[in-house]
Amino acid sequence: MVEETEGRLSPVAIGVVDTPAKMPLPARLQRIYAGLQAVIGEYAPETAAVEELFFSRNSRTAMSVGEARGVVLLALADAGLPIVEYTPMQIKQAVTGYGSADKHQVQEMVRLLLALPDIPRPDDAADAAAVAICCLHRLKLDGLLKGEA
Repeated sequence: MVEETEGRLSPVAIGVVDTPAKMPLPARLQRIYAGLQAVIGEYAPETAAVEELFFSRNSRTAMSVGEARGVVLLALADAGLPIVEYTPMQIKQAVTGYGSADKHQVQEMVRLLLALPDIPRPDDAADAAAVAICCLHRLKLDGLLKGEA
């Protein structure tokens, strides 16, 4: 979770909902749902941003990511949050200025933009922060284009 105050980005909370690989799938999905409910309850975000799913060559991975993403969307919808979705290219463009940036470039820009001493770990935490930064930039741009700012 990231916020912007007077043009400066700052981290509110950066992390992941951990699900052990050996945990049965239904329990993993339930943990994701409960974890998101807890985060939403604690921080009361105004908007939720999610990375659009891109299709992988590994169908097993794509299925498990799709199932987890469905649970994420359900938790956000149950909380009544507006949900915006961004493609990986949009996220990279918003964070680095280059839509084909590599993972390390995105992670380093997340660190710099949020004035963090280190890149957030695990990688999924840095990815989530990048999605949040993209959302803030895009919502601000949309507001400017509509004449709201």
